[in-house]
Order: sequence, then C-alpha cells, then structure tokens
Amino acid sequence: MNRPDKDHYYLDIAAAVAKRSTCLRRHFGAIIVKVDQIISTGYVGAPRGSINCIDLQDCPREKAGIPSGERYELCRSVHAEMNAIIHAARSEMIGATLYLACLSPQTGERVIAVRPCKLCTRMIINAGIDWVVADGADGGVVRYAVQDWVKQDRGVWADENIHGY
Repeated sequence: MNRPDKDHYYLDIAAAVAKRSTCLRRHFGAIIVKVDQIISTGYVGAPRGSINCIDLQDCPREKAGIPSGERYELCRSVHAEMNAIIHAARSEMIGATLYLACLSPQTGERVIAVRPCKLCTRMIINAGIDWVVADGADGGVVRYAVQDWVKQDRGVWADENIHGY
C-alpha cells in the first residue's frame, strides 16, 4: 500500500468534499488545515434555504455563455473557499493552509492547477491563511503563497490608481 503524502491526503479529502457541490459548472471542495488538524470544510452551493442550481437544472452564467472567472454576481452559489472560511474562527485560520480540489461535473475527473477567484483570494488573505494547495500536473501539487497575492494585489491597485480607474 502506498501511503499518500500530507498534501495528497488533504487534497483527496477536499475532492471528497467537492462531491457535495451543487454547481452545474464545477465542483469545488476546500478544507482548511492547521498543524495537521482540519479546521473547516466547504463546498460550492447555494446559500442556506435557497434552491441549488442542480435542483433547478439551471445556471444563469452557463445560459448566458459567460466564461469562467467572469460575472460572478450572476452566480447563485457561495464558493467552497468562502464556505470553509465562514465556518471557522479567524484565530484558527492564521497560518493555516487551504486545500482546494475541483472535479469536472461531466467526468468526475480532478481539474488541475485551479486557483481561487479574485474575491475568494481576498477572503483568504483576510482570513490569515498562508498557503493554498491544489492538484498539479502529473500527480504533483501547485502551492500558492498567499503573501504573493498580497503583493500582486498591491501592484494591481497601484497600476489602477496610476491610470485613474
């Protein structure tokens, strides 16, 4: 028996969480881990009490042909990362790692090199999470340093202010 390393162990758990997703486009699962302890989990789904897209068999973004990463205000779902963050105390998340897995609803296969959307990235920054880990090519992992996103965000805002946006 091959024992998985910690990254793959936690990504496998995040993939299992993703199977609860109710989005028609992508099934994401997120888990937040600190010192080898799972603090929180989350998957993509409509807000509590709302009807899920899979139950409606309707996705407004899909119907409008909106590409991935755009016009999230039309999305009915709360993202996996958001759900994991809102179910944990910030004091528990400081210095933690968020494992993010994505499954294709059509094939059930893992999608590699996914990363959080801009809004989720900002929530991850504010939560105090240090790392985001996702499935990488050829069975590896992709590791994102949240501090790099802070630096990139500073650069984006600086560029936008220079150009008067």
